[in-house]
Amino acid sequence: LSLFPISLKDDDSGDHDQDQASPKDGEKEKTDDEDKDQNTSRKKVEQFWRFYSHMIRPGDLTGHSDFHLFKEGIKPMWEDDANKMGGKWIIRLRKGLASRCWENLILAMLGEQFMVGEEICGAVVSVRFQEDIISIWNKTASDQATTARIRDTLRRVLNLPPNTIMEYKTHTDSIKYVCLFHLLFSLTVKNTSLS
Repeated sequence: LSLFPISLKDDDSGDHDQDQASPKDGEKEKTDDEDKDQNTSRKKVEQFWRFYSHMIRPGDLTGHSDFHLFKEGIKPMWEDDANKMGGKWIIRLRKGLASRCWENLILAMLGEQFMVGEEICGAVVSVRFQEDIISIWNKTASDQATTARIRDTLRRVLNLPPNTIMEYKTHTDSIKYVCLFHLLFSLTVKNTSLS
């Protein structure tokens, strides 16, 4: 897994072809800005890893816990402007797989392996008593080509078996479900208190 490109320079040891041509007219050489971007990306990954290496892993948690990792400025809420027209891929995992899958997922996000531009908003791992759940959130639920690419990349980076069930849920559907649940719950409480 490569988090950032590494460029190797010729070492003048004589083991390479001496007839290398200079760049052709119009070919772009690496600029100082590209070097700065690469160094900035590397520093961000290093900073993240210093923080992450001290965190408890999802598989070591007990009970009911959630870890959220979202881009700066995006809240892990359906109503956030970046999320409200989006959705999430959901994968239910048997116990014991959450730590490995979570780490692979966040490394793939940092390494921009999904190749969907700014479409990824963040990810969540939810530790539950019977199973663990991993989800990745994106901005545009209606873009089926992008959601399919996210699904396929997710299947690859998590090394999921072909029969793994993956569910895509839009945030608008999640909001409707929660609102319906609250309505039914309040009606049940009222009927119980009237009896």
